[in-house]
Amino acid sequence: MHRSKWTVGVIALALAAAVAGGVTQRGREGADQAAADASGGAAILALGSGFTTALAAASTSPTVTEIVLAGSAIQVTGTGAVAQGSRLLITAGGTYHIRGTLDDGQVVVSSADNSPVNLVLGGARITCSTSSPIYIAQAKDVVISLAAGTDNTLTDGSSYLYEVAGADEPNAALFSADDLVITGTGSLTVNGNYSNGIQSKDDLALSGATVTVAAVNDGIKGRDSITVSEATITIRAGADGMQSNNDEDPERGTVTIESGTIRITSGEDGIQAETRLVVHGGTIEVLSGGGSANNVGQNPVGGMGFPGRPPSTATSLPSMKGLKAGVDLMITGGTILVDSADDALHSNGTITIDGGTLTLASGDDAIHADEAVIINGGQIQVKASYEGVEGNTITVNSGEVRITSTDDGINATSGGAAAMPLGRPGMASSSSTWLFVNGGWIVINSGGDGLDVNSSIAMTGGTVLIHGPTRSDNGALDYYGTFKITGGLLVAAGSAGMAQAPSTSSTVNSVLMTFTTPQPAGSLFHIAAAGGGDVLTFAPAKAYQSVVVASPLLTNGSTYAIYLGGRSAGAATDGLSAGGDYTPGTEVARFTVAGNVTYAGASRIRPPGW
Repeated sequence: MHRSKWTVGVIALALAAAVAGGVTQRGREGADQAAADASGGAAILALGSGFTTALAAASTSPTVTEIVLAGSAIQVTGTGAVAQGSRLLITAGGTYHIRGTLDDGQVVVSSADNSPVNLVLGGARITCSTSSPIYIAQAKDVVISLAAGTDNTLTDGSSYLYEVAGADEPNAALFSADDLVITGTGSLTVNGNYSNGIQSKDDLALSGATVTVAAVNDGIKGRDSITVSEATITIRAGADGMQSNNDEDPERGTVTIESGTIRITSGEDGIQAETRLVVHGGTIEVLSGGGSANNVGQNPVGGMGFPGRPPSTATSLPSMKGLKAGVDLMITGGTILVDSADDALHSNGTITIDGGTLTLASGDDAIHADEAVIINGGQIQVKASYEGVEGNTITVNSGEVRITSTDDGINATSGGAAAMPLGRPGMASSSSTWLFVNGGWIVINSGGDGLDVNSSIAMTGGTVLIHGPTRSDNGALDYYGTFKITGGLLVAAGSAGMAQAPSTSSTVNSVLMTFTTPQPAGSLFHIAAAGGGDVLTFAPAKAYQSVVVASPLLTNGSTYAIYLGGRSAGAATDGLSAGGDYTPGTEVARFTVAGNVTYAGASRIRPPGW
């Protein structure tokens, strides 16, 4: 894994600047600078390990150079910097305290020595009509510290003038060719009218700062990495909100969110990592591509009644995903809210969700991985989607997953388009395509198939509740291989035209009940043992004509009665009642369990995949 290149020198400089700041400034202004620099050093310490020796290194205080901006003039007191009209050139490592207003000028850092540069912004407002207001052309490392209680603003123009014809850098209101840390307890507003807002060609870290970015292109870019810790970030971007795009090194191109609050409105992807995107905590809110109402995955029902995606989607539209990773997307905690035109969570490789609270709305898939989706915990609410969860292999071990989809709720697919046996078109069977349910609480409200698996399903535990579909060309269960249940509870209420039961290889018994006519949404479906005792009370959220129940309470040789309607005094969760007496409605069928799968009512056995 790529490790940050932050040096002990950077941290020592920020810590030592706190001492010098208190000496060189008077009154409240000095206290603010000292507090900002001290918090900056502490924040940087939190970004990695092995930095405790920095405390000893900070025992000698560096000299602070004072910079006062006054319209078109710049006053410099100290060493390492020189004013060239409305341009400030910093040529050596050290700490530079910058305040005041520069109407049309620039701060350029070009330091060839081996010392870090610390820019303390203490109420700086810098506008540059032809280039980056702050341009870090060369430095070992740069820390921008936002002094406590100060507001700072950087604004560029809509066009840049380059000294060399054909050059394309700098191209951001705050641009760094080297490592950059933004920290402190003040605020920074960046207006990127030319292209990007904040950009580093190496590692970029934001810690403890309040940063607001408006950019016509990307909001915040760190080519090698972006790390966020205890920062408050607001981004409005015409393209990606946050992006790390190093595609030459598999250990770089990463985004890590440790904590803080991030709010993004983006024309394209909200957060995009070329390789690895990790969220450990904090609050992330993303509105990308205009949101789920501007869907890119849905299309009116096509030939033979199968919904499909517009064939031009992949080539004619930019990527408008919420959180996107090229290799791995991992979420271990935090609160995530995404409303996206394209996938809410997307990985070209794998997605792993270990925890957190996720609320997702997507015009395409809510959670999509080209390879594997693994859910080990957390609370996931899919409020709107074309398909809820899609991947080659999908595994649910724990957590709560609630899905609303216009097509399939969970779709395990290899992405092929070969014809199915018996003429069923649209998907290919793959022996590597699986759905594993080992635990958790899964609720699906689907317009298409509830569970759609091109190969097989294995369920060893957990609870799966399916509401829908109502169309006869879809089924609550749709699998081609086998569906083996050895533990847990399955209740799937939907249409009857393609109703499937689990496989006879299951060790948990199941019953498939089919009605001659659809039953109204909310009408209770109840199973009771003929000798007394309730097995199940369920209220489907949609009209239904078939119900599949797989439960350990269905025992061989026992007879059961099925009721419709009535009342339940039990507490209902997602349509499933627990406890309380059931007041019987109308008995519609009786069945005796004589094997792993029993058919009742108007049910008839269908081949797998139909």
